[in-house]
Amino acid sequence: MQIAIAQLNSRVGDLAANARAMLDAHADGCRAGASLTVTPELSLPGYPPEDLLLRPAFVDACAAELAALAGAVNEGTLLVGYPERAGGRCHNAMAVLRDGRVAQVSRKRILPNYTVFDEERYFEPGTEACVFDVDGVRIGLIVCEDVWFPGPAADAKVAGAQVLVVANGSPYHTRQQALRRAQVEARVRECRLPVVYVNRVGGQDELVFDGASFVVDAAGALAQQLPAWHETVALAHFDQAAPRPVRGSLDAALEPHVYAALVMGVRDYVGKNRFPGVLLGLSGGVDSALTLAVAVDAIGAARVRALMLPSQFSAAISLDDAREMASIVGVRYDEIPIGPVFDAFLATLAPQFRGLEEDATEENIQARIRGTLLMALSNKLGSIVLTTGNKSETAVGYTTLYGDMAGGFSVLKDVPKTLVYRLCRYRNGLGRVIPERIITRAPSAELRANQTDQDSLPPYDVLDGILEAYVEGNRSPDEIVAQGYAREAVTKVVRLIKLAEYKRRQSAVGIRITPRGFGKDWRYPITSAWQDGSTRIASVDGT
Repeated sequence: MQIAIAQLNSRVGDLAANARAMLDAHADGCRAGASLTVTPELSLPGYPPEDLLLRPAFVDACAAELAALAGAVNEGTLLVGYPERAGGRCHNAMAVLRDGRVAQVSRKRILPNYTVFDEERYFEPGTEACVFDVDGVRIGLIVCEDVWFPGPAADAKVAGAQVLVVANGSPYHTRQQALRRAQVEARVRECRLPVVYVNRVGGQDELVFDGASFVVDAAGALAQQLPAWHETVALAHFDQAAPRPVRGSLDAALEPHVYAALVMGVRDYVGKNRFPGVLLGLSGGVDSALTLAVAVDAIGAARVRALMLPSQFSAAISLDDAREMASIVGVRYDEIPIGPVFDAFLATLAPQFRGLEEDATEENIQARIRGTLLMALSNKLGSIVLTTGNKSETAVGYTTLYGDMAGGFSVLKDVPKTLVYRLCRYRNGLGRVIPERIITRAPSAELRANQTDQDSLPPYDVLDGILEAYVEGNRSPDEIVAQGYAREAVTKVVRLIKLAEYKRRQSAVGIRITPRGFGKDWRYPITSAWQDGSTRIASVDGT
């Protein structure tokens, strides 16, 4: 027996194209000798379809497309994920297509409702095991979350399964690949059955899917590993119910996967939404440099445009470094000094500001001028603006509304500053694109003379450690202090996180790469009197 693993990149709502891709994958598998082709969870509508599932017309269209797809399957067996309406309920289902019809249906039994998942909003759980025969081998079919709990796999074995096939829409984060393997190995220890784990690949808004499908034998050993971050159709070979070992491995290092996630996230967001290109403000700093590198790797230099928007506070070396990088990667680069515009703003506001000290207001005007110019070019050219702020800045509000937050897609939104530096080093290791001075200089917004980020923030290694504990680990301030961080730093950072909530609600969607980003899995109220330990929240300012 051979199983074709179709690690596909579907587009949400493009039912006809998704169906064609699955038929093509099935045809490729059949030509290579496969009797069964497995596609990912909700492969027909694309994943996740979110509130499209609440529209009857969308679910009806999925049913019609599935019927047409089934009619085209006259050889072998094709497994297709779709939303099934049955008895007035909607299920997250997998259809077993063979002989021109839907032969069986497997309904997802355990519906995740945490982090980025919201499946109880849309689906009712299934209750029965689904087992079917392929070339004399009994296949037990379960869907994604069902493999994270013992029951569905155990029930499939009781129903006669000799091989478990798991169809997934499992988004990437930095710990997810290891977690998947651990859960699958746990089911193997319990059931003593081999597992074929099939995952989708591609970007969908803030989520990125790494693929990285794999096969595990009945002893829990890895028999086959598909590549991450690539669409592919691969064959898993079985001698009856035993998979034959096939070469393949995943890079265990963090940086290659995160960088690939960012590239895929940009490529698919730009491509699937049909933007002609991207543009970004290139400051000579490390964040915009990494964003530029990712953009060029994602869609090519010809579709990327960089603009330097210097003020009187921009260092000469910042301009030099921006020019050098633009030259290295080969993008169009323009400089638009904002000094005259800034002077006009100050002159216009002078009567209103009379008698008041200069403060962050004047700094933020500069950022907002830059945002206005970038958005004007976006309107004129149709290209989307990539914002360049990182997770550390986003967390503590060191971003300016309608300034550096202006744009349509945030590449580094979930990338802590310390990881930004590591990714720059990684990318330069593949071929130098970021001038060394950009990486080694002290980071600065350059909105006033001699400014650096650490003037008002803890060192980034300290800041990122506190953020990881508080944002991703849900640790209290007292618990974070007990980890060795200074109470003053913890109190300040937690206070800033809360003050910045209203800004994050207005920020561009951005790529999620950690276990908890500031997107679908961060839903804190803006207006809240809750206090964490010794922290005290001041009134929200307008920066």
